[in-house]
Amino acid sequence: MARSGIPDAAPSSAAIRGTTAEEISDSIRDLVDAGDLLPGAALPPVRALAETLGVNRNTVVAAYRRLALAGVVVTAGRGGTSVAHPIALPEEGAQRGPAASAEVPHPRGSRDVCDIGHGNPDPRLLPDLLAAAARLAAGPTAASAPVVYGAPALDPALESWARPGLADDRPEHPDFCLTVASGAVDAVERLLAQHLTQGDAVALEDPCFLASIATSRQLGHRIVPVPVDAEGMTPDGLERALAEGVRAVVLTPRAHNPTGASLSAARADALRSILTGYPRVLVIEDDHFSELATTPYRTVVPRGHPRWALVRSVSKFLGPDLRLAVVAADPATGERLGARLSGGTTWVSHLLQRLAASLATDAGVRWQVSTARDHYRARNLRAAEVLMDALAAAPLRAIVPDARVRAGDGLNVWVDLALAPGEKPSQGVAVTDEADEARPSHESQQLREIVTGTGGARTPPTGAAVTAALRERGWRARLGADFALDATTGIHAIRLTAHELDDAQLAALAADLADAVRSASGATPPSAITAPSTPTTTAPRGSTTPSRGDVA
Repeated sequence: MARSGIPDAAPSSAAIRGTTAEEISDSIRDLVDAGDLLPGAALPPVRALAETLGVNRNTVVAAYRRLALAGVVVTAGRGGTSVAHPIALPEEGAQRGPAASAEVPHPRGSRDVCDIGHGNPDPRLLPDLLAAAARLAAGPTAASAPVVYGAPALDPALESWARPGLADDRPEHPDFCLTVASGAVDAVERLLAQHLTQGDAVALEDPCFLASIATSRQLGHRIVPVPVDAEGMTPDGLERALAEGVRAVVLTPRAHNPTGASLSAARADALRSILTGYPRVLVIEDDHFSELATTPYRTVVPRGHPRWALVRSVSKFLGPDLRLAVVAADPATGERLGARLSGGTTWVSHLLQRLAASLATDAGVRWQVSTARDHYRARNLRAAEVLMDALAAAPLRAIVPDARVRAGDGLNVWVDLALAPGEKPSQGVAVTDEADEARPSHESQQLREIVTGTGGARTPPTGAAVTAALRERGWRARLGADFALDATTGIHAIRLTAHELDDAQLAALAADLADAVRSASGATPPSAITAPSTPTTTAPRGSTTPSRGDVA
């Protein structure tokens, strides 16, 4: 390898060692870490490396696949495999780029570009942190002694609020250990870092929360994708991942981001039954939407399972800037996590913990959280209905006969214009209600899924093409493929954050989405179709939305 920064065409196969896929991938990773293989450097062809090492070519294929899933290399089919360049992974929140700016001229004459891919809670439905901090400073806790090195990491006020709720949800694990982290992402990262080493396999949902993808890749883990359907992580996918030797499983029990799926009772039972046979696997449940969820929490952790953690963040209902999450875990896992968050090094500020506890127990804030829960649910369902009406219209039915708009718990709606490989078409409407538990499973999904049909000949447009067409019409959506782990996931999907749009704005978005699908598919709108009207405004975040009473 040339040390000038310009990669050789291919490194010498002699520098790579090993007789198993794990040994070969570890050897290549060592060369990358040492700088002997620079970004862009081509790896030896599979057949050539197999002959040099005296192994079956499938062993080399498996080694390259491990490296690709860990983000160390990229494959280009006949173009070979090369060391990956550092890339900026997609992040949640306001999207970067010129189209995110309201200064970019709107294609229809307005100067507004509406970001409907940000994935954020509505700021007006979050409590005023500064006002709450002022009240806290004037209260009885203001006279408490300053927190110094060596103090317990968990503040008693936060513990008194968090522990009862967690105990109610985990009665089968009464001896759980409780600690606190700087948000859910921080908690999951620390849990994985203490349990896995570089190259270990972790099972993640596919599509997956962006931060979980970034965390696992940055830690050097080998990601094993597990498909998600309307009822959450799939049993078959989990069994395959466990068979591949994953040492940890990270899943979302409800309000899966990006699809909104929540575990049904039957699905949670099935996953729990599978995990019973794998007591050494760490199971992490990221219950990020907890206080705002309309679906019940259902655990997949088997009774007596020795390695588990339940993470609950306050970001969605108290505000992302608090950077705080509570973690319930088995005693061994909790103690190890607590040691990494000790009062002598990296504890979470007790001021933030007390502020969170004060907010979470305040009657006015509790009412505001309840209002936010109802608002997100109602607006997501309304968005699904309006968007699906547009996609189900006769002209579009021939283009996207299997389109679905999913509006479960969470802050987003998931628009998928095609079936995934092997997926069967759905029929009718499934509503999310606890009263529906007695209905057949196809009617009791913890997700509202509205579908248009059962198949057609035309190839649906990709999410990328539809997103580009929407951007030309003044809407900035989020690519479904951003959340993908497998190359086939989310190709025809987009995620929309529409809870801030009123009915008029939803109607404008629906008309533009239908127009974007036609444009992206190359279909010519029938002459009988009236062109969608130009909205008076596409209302960037923070402008007019439905009335919410006195919430501010």
